[in-house]
Amino acid sequence: VQLQACGGGLVQAGGSLRLSCAASGRTFSRYDMAWFRQAPGKEREFVAVLFWRVRSTYYADSVKGRFTISRDNAANTVYLQMNDLKPEDTAVYYCAARPFTQNKYDYWGQGTEVTVSS
Repeated sequence: VQLQACGGGLVQAGGSLRLSCAASGRTFSRYDMAWFRQAPGKEREFVAVLFWRVRSTYYADSVKGRFTISRDNAANTVYLQMNDLKPEDTAVYYCAARPFTQNKYDYWGQGTEVTVSS
């Protein structure tokens, strides 16, 4: 089972990026899918989650209104659309998956780096 994240890069403040996370090895149709990030010298933090069972989303306050998480079950892929990027969004972004019945994320992608210049 693997999660492969991509789509990171260098962007100017105010710009946009879309991250993708492709799952292979099994279907994640009954899994919550989430994005986390880790900025240099900081702890990993939650960014967004898409709950499988209730089909709802939840975002960290710092990204609410700017980021959108979505998924394509047929493609086994989850996305993070990031708009109006700010320098403080600079981090390595990780996708994660967990069965919808538990709290712990069992599967993690390798991370994709996002750098936002001012």
